[in-house]
Amino acid sequence: MDEPARENDPVYRADCPSRVILDQIADKWSMMVLAVLSEPRRFNAIKRRLDGVTQRVLTQTLRKLERNGMVTRRVLDGRVLGVEYALTPLGRSLQGPFSILFDWTVENITVIQDCQRSYDAREDQAAA
Repeated sequence: MDEPARENDPVYRADCPSRVILDQIADKWSMMVLAVLSEPRRFNAIKRRLDGVTQRVLTQTLRKLERNGMVTRRVLDGRVLGVEYALTPLGRSLQGPFSILFDWTVENITVIQDCQRSYDAREDQAAA
């Protein structure tokens, strides 16, 4: 049986705009792109620093971050055309919270992996 909601309990309504924004900025690639953009970088420089990201996913991620005001996109003129991405003040404001989350992840990765192995072993036993 569900507990009654208290006055200060959060309610995550389906139509709440925060859900969409959190979905767009808190996925793994967005968080990694924001971390890589500690300084302005060209597309391929970002891609080289994010092992495993496809060109399509990186393009979609950068567009999403640009739409949400987290990054700027600047076309570079010259002999070789290019595009450079940089954090906006809004994007930079996420570096602190994201670095705390990253540090927590690194500090707890062994415990989390142990929990995953334990869970998987229990599931394997239950399936047998």
